[in-house]
Amino acid sequence: MPESKFLKIKCPRCSTQHITFGKATTRIKCRSCNKLLVKLTGGKVKIKAPIKEVI
Repeated sequence: MPESKFLKIKCPRCSTQHITFGKATTRIKCRSCNKLLVKLTGGKVKIKAPIKEVI
């Protein structure tokens, strides 16, 4: 089983949904309002938005 999965997250500012990987290598910003949703920590990312679903 893989240790990391894809996550569907929802922007707390504008409610736009995004799909990201649990160990992403880039910062993720909302396409609509440009709010930072995923922050890098060196391994797993710190998600600054509610997780709606694990895919």
